[in-house]
Amino acid sequence: MKFVRYDGGLVGITDGRKVVDVSDLCQSSVGEWPPVGINRLIRDYPTLRSELSQRLLAQAGVPLETVRLETPVPWPNKLMAFPVNYHDHAKEMASRGLASVQGYFLKSNASLIGASDRIELPDLPGREIHHECEIALIIGKTCRQVSEADALDCIFGYACLMDMTIRGKEERVFRKSYDTFTPVGPWIVTADEVPDPSNMDMKLWVNDELRQQANTRDLIVGIREMVAVASSASTLYPGDIIATGTPAGVGRVLPGDVVTIEVANVGRMSLPVVQGSLGRNGVFEKPYEFVRAA
Repeated sequence: MKFVRYDGGLVGITDGRKVVDVSDLCQSSVGEWPPVGINRLIRDYPTLRSELSQRLLAQAGVPLETVRLETPVPWPNKLMAFPVNYHDHAKEMASRGLASVQGYFLKSNASLIGASDRIELPDLPGREIHHECEIALIIGKTCRQVSEADALDCIFGYACLMDMTIRGKEERVFRKSYDTFTPVGPWIVTADEVPDPSNMDMKLWVNDELRQQANTRDLIVGIREMVAVASSASTLYPGDIIATGTPAGVGRVLPGDVVTIEVANVGRMSLPVVQGSLGRNGVFEKPYEFVRAA
């Protein structure tokens, strides 16, 4: 089953052709603040699953192409990410700070956008903004100190995720937390629709150029271990998001580009890149030249 948020905060389910509104099942409404209706739906999914399936079959809904897709979980308790989680990316960045050594970091929830939004580049002369192709793990229940053996039971579903990044040596969280820097979508696919999360292909294009391609079997810290590590430090809650890290091939995006991400058995989305007028500050005043390691 696929879950979406759309048209100002409605919560729906989709079969890829139509969208059926299920906002009433999670007390969600247009303009709700904070927008946590879908968190409730994720929490209550085990008891609502039959009703949701019946509605998707029985109701006409509206055509998917007529709705504005928003980020599925705009208000997670935590947006967590694992850095340098592929050996090929570690090589291209000449980095020893592997995910297995560093653990996870947090990004700002304000950076989340959806499939119908735009990636806005901050006004930072002398800095490159790069794409990073990742997968979002959506936590489905409250849990703490989860074992790797039980980790998949805590995952509600999966989504495509891009981790946009200002290249430089400054604090990682700051460089990755600008508004629009975490596109997630186009929907959440429930875990039962992903045959093997340890064998998921993903790709990213800029315009028509394929820049990144990888499989989760190549992760340094695997999906099970990410949930175990994250839950060892913090209680995880329904709707929490864990970003898996990116493979090699990161590169610059420019105004006018279109960035497309595809994850097998999950989905595909394309977002345009535009130049913004905000974002300058003293931290990023000094230019930085990105040099890919040999």
